[in-house]
Amino acid sequence: MSANLKYLSLGILVFQTTSLVLTMRYSRTLKEEGPRYLSSTAVVVAEILKIMACIFLVYKDSKCSVRTLNRVLHDEILNKPMETLKLAIPSGIYTLQNNLLYVALSNLDAATYQVTYQLKILTTALFSVSMLGKRLGVYQWLSLIILMAGVAFVQWPSDSQELDSKELSTGSQFVGLMAVLTACFSSGFAGVYFEKILKETKQSVWIRNIQLGFFGSMFGLMGVYVYDGELVSKNGFFQGYNQLTWIVVVLQALGGLVIAAVIKYADNILKGFATSLSIILSTVISYFWLQDFVPTSVFFLGAVLVIAATFLYGYDPKPAGNPTKA
Repeated sequence: MSANLKYLSLGILVFQTTSLVLTMRYSRTLKEEGPRYLSSTAVVVAEILKIMACIFLVYKDSKCSVRTLNRVLHDEILNKPMETLKLAIPSGIYTLQNNLLYVALSNLDAATYQVTYQLKILTTALFSVSMLGKRLGVYQWLSLIILMAGVAFVQWPSDSQELDSKELSTGSQFVGLMAVLTACFSSGFAGVYFEKILKETKQSVWIRNIQLGFFGSMFGLMGVYVYDGELVSKNGFFQGYNQLTWIVVVLQALGGLVIAAVIKYADNILKGFATSLSIILSTVISYFWLQDFVPTSVFFLGAVLVIAATFLYGYDPKPAGNPTKA
């Protein structure tokens, strides 16, 4: 049963990661009549959906008892205000990160985004060393060097990219790159900070996600008011929403839950395999379906290096056992 859950969670992770990137990219470049949906409102709606999903999971863990659910939420959230407030910092950073992903995919093709975003492995590792005192092995340090080289190759300018950038009117590649890099740093810091909080307390990951979602929706609403307040007052909160927009929102809401399931049931090697498969699928679909990406030999070299680095970072060599004497 555990093996089935392991591969099921990884399959869902591949599907969620790939489909989110592709649908988000498509939704931000699709030319339609009327106003385009606001990414700031999409982030808020995704946080609310995540809260609802986590409440349902807590309800299920409470043996489907409303009374038990109310007691758990009251005891773990309302009666522990300081513990709840600890989630305000990573929640604010995650909210910034989610908004940056929309900016990145408005300016970068899905394949380039997917590969470049793997730099979050580097930032997570560095924050783990500095904040958690974690020690990295030789293979992990080597993988980080390979990862940086791979991303550098992917971002290496080519003639085809220059032609594409003239044809496409979706924005600046530099803006997209800066958005991805900022998202990588925010993802690394927030992830390690969240991991530190989880290790210090015994609250379930679903309760913690409810707390994250609460603060995330609050910060998100502040962002809507500051950056898109005039547009919301003019055309409404759900302006430009269609079926594709709701698919993007639901996929984004599922992201944290799927990762939590993978952490629980899978290991680093299989997570690396899922990430690699997602990169390959995003590259192929971006080329054949979105038609906004022209692969080059330099890109493929960089993608292979990033995939290899992902596997190498999760590699845990087992020490050879001492042979027993007869």
